[in-house]
Amino acid sequence: MITYLIRRVLQAIAVLVIVSLLVFAFLWLLPGGPRQAMLSGIGSPARLAALRRDYGIGQPAVAAYLSWLAQVLHGNLGYSYLQNTSVGSLLTASLPRTLVLTVLATALAAVVAIPAGLMQAARRGSPADLVLRGLSYLGYGMPSFFLGSILILVFAVRLRLLGAEGPQAAGLGGIVTDWRDLLLPVITLAVLTTAIFARYVRAAAADSLGADYVRTARAAGSGQAGVLRRHVLRNSLIPVITLAGLSLPRILGGAVVVESLFNIQGMGWQLWQAAQKHDFPVLLGFILVVGAGAVLGSLLADVGYLLADPRVRRGAA
Repeated sequence: MITYLIRRVLQAIAVLVIVSLLVFAFLWLLPGGPRQAMLSGIGSPARLAALRRDYGIGQPAVAAYLSWLAQVLHGNLGYSYLQNTSVGSLLTASLPRTLVLTVLATALAAVVAIPAGLMQAARRGSPADLVLRGLSYLGYGMPSFFLGSILILVFAVRLRLLGAEGPQAAGLGGIVTDWRDLLLPVITLAVLTTAIFARYVRAAAADSLGADYVRTARAAGSGQAGVLRRHVLRNSLIPVITLAGLSLPRILGGAVVVESLFNIQGMGWQLWQAAQKHDFPVLLGFILVVGAGAVLGSLLADVGYLLADPRVRRGAA
């Protein structure tokens, strides 16, 4: 198992290098793009020297990439001259908001989807199963901006029960305690994830219910609730563990829409603002961090799958 984990970590590092190369190529080597934007209106020789150091201005493409990568490895993600602050500072300020939003949305999706999927599998073909499957398809196809707008109109404008804007506090404590403003964006982001989780849990639970060990448990006198709790639930959690890691890029992508809609100044909001203003240092740094998060999520999904399924552990040993 240790050999398997080491191999997966090395693969993750290799993928990170490829991600960094692609991000740099797409955002930096486009003709007339970032270089021209950052060099326009340059104020001082010191700024030009900083750009040459951080981004390899004036160097060949390979040398420019290596120069930028060296700065990233030293913790320097660049400097936003439009906002007059470092990209690292913007990341430090915005990351807690996005983390709270994505973690709570994923947790809410798992809490709702697991029992819903188990109930659907236990009552396949029943009216409850058909209704939940219909809601699942509806949630899967519902655009986040449309759902969020409906929730704002109903619960914030008409009923005035919840806030129309997300939490504006800077620290984790202030963000979490401001639940009235946090609830609507979390629900908006969680709906699609809930629909996906529920479908996979239903499929896994349905397969488990037809297995020999479940039939043996029922022959031994176990009721439906006991079979679901003791025998089916564990196997049904495996796809959720895997999907939780693999869904990270999609959740972060949804956070761009949700944060912009609810005016939450997280990573998604910063990315949207940077794209509108052509703030390429912020785009370069933030997209790299999102890509690193996606690779890390995939690695954690593999590790969680390894721990949850003894058959995989035996195969990796």
